[in-house]
Parts: sequence; C-alpha cells; structure tokens
Amino acid sequence: MTSSLLRQTPLYDRIVALNARMTEFGGWSMPIQYAGLVQEHQAVRQRVGLFDISHMAKFVLRGSQVMGALDWLVPSDLSRLQAGKAQYTVLLNEAGGIIDDLIIYPQVLGTPEETVIIIANASTAAKDKAWLEAHLPQNTIKLEDWSDSHLLIALQGPQAEATLQALVLEDLTSIPRFGHGTFTSQLLRPREAQSLWIARTGYTGEDGFEIMMPQEAGLALWDALLEASVPPCGLGARDTLRLEAAMGLYGQDMDETTTPLEASLGWLVHLDRKGEFIGRSILAQQKQGGVPRRLVGLEMEGRHIARHNYPVVHEGQPVGIVTSGTWSPTLQKAIALAYLPSALAGVGQPIAVEIRGKSCPGTVVKRPFYQRG
Repeated sequence: MTSSLLRQTPLYDRIVALNARMTEFGGWSMPIQYAGLVQEHQAVRQRVGLFDISHMAKFVLRGSQVMGALDWLVPSDLSRLQAGKAQYTVLLNEAGGIIDDLIIYPQVLGTPEETVIIIANASTAAKDKAWLEAHLPQNTIKLEDWSDSHLLIALQGPQAEATLQALVLEDLTSIPRFGHGTFTSQLLRPREAQSLWIARTGYTGEDGFEIMMPQEAGLALWDALLEASVPPCGLGARDTLRLEAAMGLYGQDMDETTTPLEASLGWLVHLDRKGEFIGRSILAQQKQGGVPRRLVGLEMEGRHIARHNYPVVHEGQPVGIVTSGTWSPTLQKAIALAYLPSALAGVGQPIAVEIRGKSCPGTVVKRPFYQRG
C-alpha cells in the first residue's frame, strides 16, 4: 500500500516532525522507531515511554443490557464485571475461532442506559464493528464509533503514574490494575478542566495507562508529555515489549483459525461459569478431548532469532510454525511464540527452528518470558 493511501492518526504531523521512521501497519502510517528500538524498549522497562495508539478501534455501546448482549459473543463470564473494571477477552465465530482480541470497559451498569467502552485492534476495526452491529440488538443498543474522533495514548513504565499524576487533578493511585474512569486535567486552558478517560491497562508488561480523549485535548496531552521529557516510542519497541510479556498479536499469534484454547488463552474460557455463547460447543469439545496444537514460548540457543513463519522441526520433521520472534533487549536472549502439537508443547521440550536453511536448537519454556517485579 502506498503512503498516500495509508491512514494517519491526528498525531501524524507531530510524529513526522520528530523524525520518526514510519511504516505501514494495519492500513495506517505509524512510527516504527524514533531514537532507536532498544533505547525506546529500555525507556519503558526502566522509566517511562509514550505511544500513539490512536489507530486502534474505539467503540462505545449504550443501551439496555449491553453486558448481557456482549456475554453471548465472548467465552469469558462478564456477569461479575463491575463498572470501573475491565476484561480482556476475545470475540468468537461459530467455529470457536478468534475474530479479534479486545478489552471491555463497562462505565455505567445497572441502568436502562448502560455504557461500555471497547478497545480493539486497528486492522480488524471494520470487521469488529460489523460483527457487533450484526449480533447486538439494534433496537436497544447503539454503537458509537469514536475511532476517528478520539485520540488514544499509552503511557507505560514504572514512572508512568508519577508522570501522568503531574497532569491530572485526581489521585491516580485510586485506579487498580485493569481499572478505569474519567479524570480531569487543565491542559488546554488553566481555568477550564478537560475530561480524560484513563485505564490502567497496556501492551508492554509494565504498569501504565491508556488515555482516551477528544483530539484537541489529546494533542495537548501529547505535547505536555513530550515537554516533561517522556520519550516517544514506536511499534518496534511495542512489539519487543509485548513479546517479552508473551502478549499475542492478532493476525500473527491468533486469528479466526485458532481457538482461545489453542492460543493458550484458556484462562479466558469460563465454560463452568456461564451458559451458551457463540462457539461454546467447539470449545467444550476441545476442553474434553484436548487441543491438537498449542501456542508455546520458545527460547533459542545463541543469537539465532526465530522469525514469523519460520518452520519448527523435531527429529528432522516440520511440526509447527513460529508466529512471533525477536531478540529480547531485556533478557538478552532470542525468544519466540510458536504453534506446536500438544504432545511437543511441554516446558523443557527440545525443538529446532529452521533459519535460512539451518536447523537451530531451542527449548519450549514457560511464559511470560519477562514479568515485572
């Protein structure tokens, strides 16, 4: 896709002015790095980093019994999810395949006008919107698409709370992990507060926040964080950070041909806690009979990096495929995610990955590769 056809976030001009190296991602022109991938990666692990994630899909559902309607579309039990809390889960098709992974954030519950925010992937935004509109009752639930009207910024790292606190009036320690709420700032006009939706979520394995707001306030927040010496970070660091934390990337580590049980997301499947949902019968069969393959973590020997789509071999025969792989700046090891037959998916299993015609040894290891604290 040519650059003229790529979509641009509202922060595009500011990002280009920072001399970011740009790339295509999900139909968007996005920064892959600014000062350098490793430098940005370590900034998030050690201090704090700033990401433009405005390309992601942002839906607001309003109406009667929104959570009950969503419960039919996901394998996770949403009945216990309270306002101000969040649930990472997956949309399923009838075959139990993953349409997308997303986070559900209920804001208002228990009233005739429930309000729920959904943040989903950019590359699947149109597909997700169509699926939701086709499966939610149109007469009682309205979907508002905020994808273009609102910015979404991620502030991640051990210093994220202290950094953002300087720009927000309320106490951010009140937000637990996977908590969210509406807060106020005075970024644009000293005597007039602006509302920011802030969630303590992220895609890096570190503490941090994802912040959504209308464009004018979002541009001001971005500028204020840069003025506070927070380094901007690109998709390159976002990918190495999420992979160290063993967080899957939709379209690589999971898709409509993989079920959550195969994708090692069994903790999202609550068969014993909820009734019918789309794809339940397939997951029940897999739960009882076992899955044919599983997504596992690999650690390679030496500096051999197993990349996306490299074949995994065992005793000279191809047995699986690498979905994501990188050199870990934090661990100083080559790590990867791959699908393997369940019989070869146990921790400690020796395998090999074919890299440029050479069989390079590795081992199935416990995930995540990195865990803060």
